[in-house]
Amino acid sequence: MPSRAALFISPHLDDVAFSCAGTLAVLKAAGWRTVLATVFTRSVPDPTGFALACQTDKGLPPEVDYMAVRREEDAAFARTLGVDEVHWLDLPEAPHRGYGSAVELFSGIRAGDEVWREAAGRIGALAGRVAPDLMFGCQAIGNHVDHRQTVRALVELGRPVAWYRDLPYVIRAPEEAPPPGLPGGLLPLAVPVGDHLPAKIAGACRYATQLPFQFGGAERVGPALTSFAADEAGRAGRTGHAERFLIDAAAIEAVSSA
Repeated sequence: MPSRAALFISPHLDDVAFSCAGTLAVLKAAGWRTVLATVFTRSVPDPTGFALACQTDKGLPPEVDYMAVRREEDAAFARTLGVDEVHWLDLPEAPHRGYGSAVELFSGIRAGDEVWREAAGRIGALAGRVAPDLMFGCQAIGNHVDHRQTVRALVELGRPVAWYRDLPYVIRAPEEAPPPGLPGGLLPLAVPVGDHLPAKIAGACRYATQLPFQFGGAERVGPALTSFAADEAGRAGRTGHAERFLIDAAAIEAVSSA
């Protein structure tokens, strides 16, 4: 019997790793084929303004191809977790689409920003080839415009999705609800990930450019992810460590049986 396939959709080069790599590892250990696709991965020559500041504030000089560095980090994560396929969908991040400050990234989608249409086309084409038994997408907790656009693209496709809680945003605001845009009728699901936390932490640490900004340093990644996973289990009425999702009723049996 062919192995089942899971397609993980990440807005940026780290979202799946931080948010639901424990579940990815659970499925991989259960014999699933795991496919990771990141939407906003395009290198843009000679960035300026806020786009340039997004790399220089992480210690990378202007002449460095920031997105190339991040793609290499993503490839290292995939090797660490044993991901079967990695795809970079080559759309530009928000700072390269006219969002000019950190405030603008979290203030709602700008009029005329229709990148979700192209994202839906590229994700849909990949899903048509992979034929996943289950897709994973972000809830857009934190309200980042790229996460919001990814949600819209996935909803447009109309496939069953397990919607993951966006880390590290949700670590800072664990009770925050997703913004409008998710489908109705979703059910809560908690996946035990305790046996796979070491792999998740090792994978998350491959994103070296992001760790000081997102976690305060590499040494804080393990404690932060471990503590949060314990809290998530508690919020689901469980012991141990878990990752929580909202999931279509049609897909809940697939992930529950892994």
